[in-house]
Amino acid sequence: MTFSGTGTGKYPQRQPEKGLLNKSAMPVAGYAEAELRRSALALGSNMGDSQKTLEAAIQILAQTPGISLEARSNWYKTKAVGPPQPDYLNGCVTLQVEILPHQLLDILLGIEQQFGRVRQERWGPRILDLDLLLFDDIILDTPNLQIPHPRMRDRAFVLVPLAEIAPDWVEPVSGYVIKELLKEVDCSDVHLWIGN
Repeated sequence: MTFSGTGTGKYPQRQPEKGLLNKSAMPVAGYAEAELRRSALALGSNMGDSQKTLEAAIQILAQTPGISLEARSNWYKTKAVGPPQPDYLNGCVTLQVEILPHQLLDILLGIEQQFGRVRQERWGPRILDLDLLLFDDIILDTPNLQIPHPRMRDRAFVLVPLAEIAPDWVEPVSGYVIKELLKEVDCSDVHLWIGN
């Protein structure tokens, strides 16, 4: 069984909680910028030297103030979603961060730009793709950012590497841990990348 494209599927949906972040993502009571939070990211590339690009992106993240690298997955070669294009190299990292979700998103977009990412075609080929998947157990829905990532439960190329490093992290909308969500997707197009 696989999930629907909207991420509703068989799992119940939880609504954004009050008291964490408001719609404009401004900090509110009980949520301070200096607090240490855990975050999960997906990384992907299918243009140029993908492995080199992905490794360099992780290095930049690890050296960014307010961000510490907690764990990283292996790389996986995966079939592309969308128009015809080369296979992707995908992986995930978990971070400890002392910044707010929108600040982390801005950093990710800046790193993509450093590598020449140009957003033209939806789901088209890309030199670097950095997606914010999870931020503690927060559910956030704003025009610029949704947490958890709205399509992560449908994507084996996200769940396989994420389950490798964070199998027991609860995806807060469904209430299921990552290793359980992984059982619901087709992983036949996701293959461990040995590298060169």
